[in-house]
Amino acid sequence: MTALGDTAAAVHPGGGFNPPVPTGRGGADYGRFVDAVRDLQDHARAVDAPDHVITRAADLLQEASALLAPYDADEWTAPSGRRTDLPMRGNILSVPNETEPGEDGRLHGWARFRRFHLGRNGAVHGGMIAHLFDSVLGKTSFLLTGGPYQRTAYLHVNYRQIVPIEKELQVDAGVLRTEGRKIFVDIRLCDGQDLLADGEGLFVLLKPGQP
Repeated sequence: MTALGDTAAAVHPGGGFNPPVPTGRGGADYGRFVDAVRDLQDHARAVDAPDHVITRAADLLQEASALLAPYDADEWTAPSGRRTDLPMRGNILSVPNETEPGEDGRLHGWARFRRFHLGRNGAVHGGMIAHLFDSVLGKTSFLLTGGPYQRTAYLHVNYRQIVPIEKELQVDAGVLRTEGRKIFVDIRLCDGQDLLADGEGLFVLLKPGQP
């Protein structure tokens, strides 16, 4: 009998760590579906409704889950993360953001934390800032070096000021240097002229077959 891991490696060379194959699965409403899930997460974080409203909402959510459950698929088949026509490839996990390479050789763009990402006292949860940094730096490392398979070796975050939710912020990131398979990157998150957080990371190109 062939082990599941061996099968995955055979189907997806490179230890299964491959760029997602673009798809149109999910149809024209998949973007609306993702946005609806994000809105629901925001409401779940913010709601203070009467008991009967929560009961009704729970019933509807269970109904929706039952509708979707028969169609669960693996990461190589599901549209999430593979819809290149949508922001963040339709990945619900990602903090909403968009970045593109600039003339200075760095990535520039925006990020917007939602109510769902709230920590306390109007501030974004620190772990969500780290999550955004890891995502943007991974894109930076890939786009600016062309390395196809790489993973985060370390990520350091400096929290300079409170990061607000529900506001479009500016983000820029770039490659500091490369040393063999090592790619050193840095990132800044700003609100206008105010530096809110910055950080640096190390990404390592994988050897053939590494997961």
